[in-house]
Amino acid sequence: MGTYLNPGNSGFARITGTDYIDKTGLIGLLNRTIGTTRNQICVSRPRRFGKSYAAQMLCAYYDKTCDSHELFEKYEIAQDESYEKYIGKYDVIYWDMAAIKPYTAKYRELVPFLINQFSKELKEQYPEVVITADFSDTLSKATEIIGNKFIIMIDEWDAPIRENPEVQEDYLEFLRSLFKNSGTTSKIFAAAYMTGILPIKKDGSQSPLSEFREYTMIKPRKFGEYVGFTEEEVKRLCKEHNISFASMKRWYDGYDFKEVGAVYNPNSVMLAIENEDFDSYWTESSAAEGLMRYISKPYNGLTKTIAELIGGVDVKVNTTGFANDLVTFRGKDDVLTLMIHLGYLAYDSETGTVHIPNEEIKLEFQKAIREVDHAETNRRLNESDRLFLDTINGNEEAVAAQIEKIHREETSPLHYNKEDSLRSVIKLAYYTYRDNYLQWEELPAGDGYADIVYLPKRDSDWPVLVVELKWNKRADGAIDQILAKHYPDVIKNYGSDILLVGINYDKDAPAGEKKHECRIVKYKMES
Repeated sequence: MGTYLNPGNSGFARITGTDYIDKTGLIGLLNRTIGTTRNQICVSRPRRFGKSYAAQMLCAYYDKTCDSHELFEKYEIAQDESYEKYIGKYDVIYWDMAAIKPYTAKYRELVPFLINQFSKELKEQYPEVVITADFSDTLSKATEIIGNKFIIMIDEWDAPIRENPEVQEDYLEFLRSLFKNSGTTSKIFAAAYMTGILPIKKDGSQSPLSEFREYTMIKPRKFGEYVGFTEEEVKRLCKEHNISFASMKRWYDGYDFKEVGAVYNPNSVMLAIENEDFDSYWTESSAAEGLMRYISKPYNGLTKTIAELIGGVDVKVNTTGFANDLVTFRGKDDVLTLMIHLGYLAYDSETGTVHIPNEEIKLEFQKAIREVDHAETNRRLNESDRLFLDTINGNEEAVAAQIEKIHREETSPLHYNKEDSLRSVIKLAYYTYRDNYLQWEELPAGDGYADIVYLPKRDSDWPVLVVELKWNKRADGAIDQILAKHYPDVIKNYGSDILLVGINYDKDAPAGEKKHECRIVKYKMES
């Protein structure tokens, strides 16, 4: 056994020694591509979503230098018709590109390192193999001597491009040489499996590795259930460990794939169970720094879009044309697309929109925007902070003026009076709520649904805010509706004071004259 050739099954054995969630069905999917033109696969997903676990599982299954029957016999793959046909039948090439970085002068010596180290191990395990100057030729001739093709696993394939863009050209040319045409590739590789954060880098509008079938956070397709933990898997873990599923869902759910449903961040779920504490485990410092860098980019409309996302508004995005790297951006859509792949945003394929997925990522955004040195962002932050203080202090004129400002600046005339737009106005205006509040839309309350309710966090002494925005009525009328429909009933035992905030404007007034008025009333509990 070696490091880069036939690494054995010890890595997967260590994984299954903990609370292992059975993802061996992935092996069956890959098995069905062997011997076909569909045998080159790239699965991209964010940090801490189990990419390396999957790669080590595949290594353990295919590696012919170890018997892994005992490891797999209790899992799903053991019932698959392809199980015995392929288990332990191949020599496995395993390259973890993230782990290689310290030995390659920050990837500047990557290609020679890969070739030299692998060739050394190949010669040690198969002395009769002749090492030639052409690496593909060496592999091709090796298959004739060893009697089988290779399975190649490239984990974190995009790490060199992410960490040192200067090596991109040489690195992609090396990969292209490995998979340059179907005839050569089919002779050398029974299957190729790559994982990464980013999809395969585009060369112009095309991928240099065009034979690879890609499964991404935007289009996971049949690999969707292997991207993270499914809801049923999380429910089972919560039951086994007596952990609140409702809290787990709020903190780590938010990604949703067609035909799979809710998908959770597996690393965060397991750490919450281990620590018995729901918190942000998005611990990559480089990831946090990256978020600040991306949301600060000076693209038209990006600042407003970030404010909408933080406020809880779903935002339209065009994901086509993204260059699949960290440096090439044409505008805000490319920034948002990158953030989908990094896991900061969740993508809804049916509506073509993105949103911040869960409480964990909301905290990361909350921290990031407070540290961004960007004039427009800082202005929005200050205005929102001021709005909360004015609301709590009952400064009705100031609240009405700020809501009117947001309504005028952020809503097109075509959508000015639409209910969804009104709700978005409130969320944009109060978008720093996460410092002290949880936000609820259409909270079932009394005889209807409250537009927006802000519930203070348990460590906050701020009051509950019930906000209602209406047109062609009176601000007092909005308050009357809140009371008539008994909205406060569901939260009157929450343990905090309750402020009712009614806002109204004349929708028939000329543009620029839609004066807003506000009424703020402290709800009196019944004795």
